[in-house]
Amino acid sequence: MEKLRIPQAVIVEGKYDKIKLSALLDAVIITTDGFRIFKDKENAELIRRYAAAAGIVILTDSDAAGFKIRSHIKGICPEGRIINIYIPDIYGKEQRKAEPSKEGKLGVEGMDIELLHELFTKAGVLCEREETSDKLTMTDLYELGLFGCTGSSELRRRAALSLSLPERMTAKALLDAANTLFDKKEFIARINAVREETEN
Repeated sequence: MEKLRIPQAVIVEGKYDKIKLSALLDAVIITTDGFRIFKDKENAELIRRYAAAAGIVILTDSDAAGFKIRSHIKGICPEGRIINIYIPDIYGKEQRKAEPSKEGKLGVEGMDIELLHELFTKAGVLCEREETSDKLTMTDLYELGLFGCTGSSELRRRAALSLSLPERMTAKALLDAANTLFDKKEFIARINAVREETEN
């Protein structure tokens, strides 16, 4: 099955939801780590920035916890573009779990991939995103010293803080954010400025 291209960032609850959707979507996928989103100011700010720049798609579980997280995200993004996708109530247990969830419903990770495909298609979020040569690549990050070099993790941490992004971003997460939130020339200039500050 060909991956669906989604211009918005997709917000899910946990890493297993992200793994499931990564097989279906060509998109930025951000996890809330469950209720941690209520205290994680950096992640909340990142979600706000994606909502304002490209929009977000919220896909949480259909239990009480999922609706509480969905409501919180909507509350912290008053000016962002939000699309809600809801999974149906299907009772069962995910394979990796010993017991069903409290409400006995399958979460995002337990959904059939064809069903998720249908939900995203019906939501009208698919696009013909133009791939341009002006996009940053992992090679660019390597050349900037943000990936695969001595001191890359520290430079990436400093760069993320300078760009008002979470300091623990992986190289891939930083690349996704750079291509969504910044112009390529602006990003390179900002990184070079951070490098100069570090060297002085």
